[in-house]
Amino acid sequence: MRTSGIGGQAVMEGIMMKNKETYALAVRLPNGEIKVETDEYKGFLSGKKFLSLPFIRGVFNFVDSLVLGTGTLMRSSLLSEGEEEGELTEEEQVKKEKDDSLYVTITVAVSIVIAVGLFMLLPLWISGFFRRIVVSSAWMAVIEGAVRLLIFVAYLFLISRMKEIQRVFMYHGAEHKCINCIEHGMELNVENVRKSSKQHKRCGTSFLFIVIVVSIGVGFFIQTGNVWFRLGIRLLLLPVIAGISYEFIRLAGRSESGFVNLLSRPGLAMQNLTTREPDDGMIEVAIAAVEAVFDWKAFLAEETAS
Repeated sequence: MRTSGIGGQAVMEGIMMKNKETYALAVRLPNGEIKVETDEYKGFLSGKKFLSLPFIRGVFNFVDSLVLGTGTLMRSSLLSEGEEEGELTEEEQVKKEKDDSLYVTITVAVSIVIAVGLFMLLPLWISGFFRRIVVSSAWMAVIEGAVRLLIFVAYLFLISRMKEIQRVFMYHGAEHKCINCIEHGMELNVENVRKSSKQHKRCGTSFLFIVIVVSIGVGFFIQTGNVWFRLGIRLLLLPVIAGISYEFIRLAGRSESGFVNLLSRPGLAMQNLTTREPDDGMIEVAIAAVEAVFDWKAFLAEETAS
């Protein structure tokens, strides 16, 4: 299996696919048609060699994914509800772009704050109840990590029960199936995509799971009774944790090593909560998104030639 390098995200009634700096947003409109929009996104990593170094690129890649993902999610929401924009004057278009940029920035910032509160502050607070009966700092770190992991799994389980999110997770499955179809050397059509796996080692769910696991390992070595000092150290180490996690996900996507596959299994299992089997219409949307940014026929031809 050879990696294609493309990645994506499920959005409202559609999928965003990205290949290098080009991305496509494909959405099923209320009238049944598939609307595809393509554009370029040059984030933090574009043209900056230092930021593209291993263990550094992971942090900025994550932020880029949040920014692009939030923007395309907003756009897909408008399209899926049939709220196409009318003709705007140049001045109105500039104002709209500034407003959208500000909204995305605020949304990303709030998302990060909520994530820190939910997966760092809350586990730290809950684990504090065990301090009266647990003397060892090492065991306290284990308890805090276990609580963090349970909160993560519970969060995924709860949102997976929401009807609207279930459709997004079906599109998430279609995204994975398309990429797996190509990377396993099959022509990109509904039939082949249908029989491909809805799990993929480069998935964002796996990345977040690895972040949780790595944070548990790092937290094990931060043994201090001062709660605020522990929290401060964890916050400072977040870029390191994200960098390590990104490099593992990157390696997993390119490797067929038995050991790497073994380490990837828990993250793949988590994807059973965030992916669903898509219908044929969703697969068609995913294919449209892929074909707008990636020449899969040339990719398969190279695979055959090699």
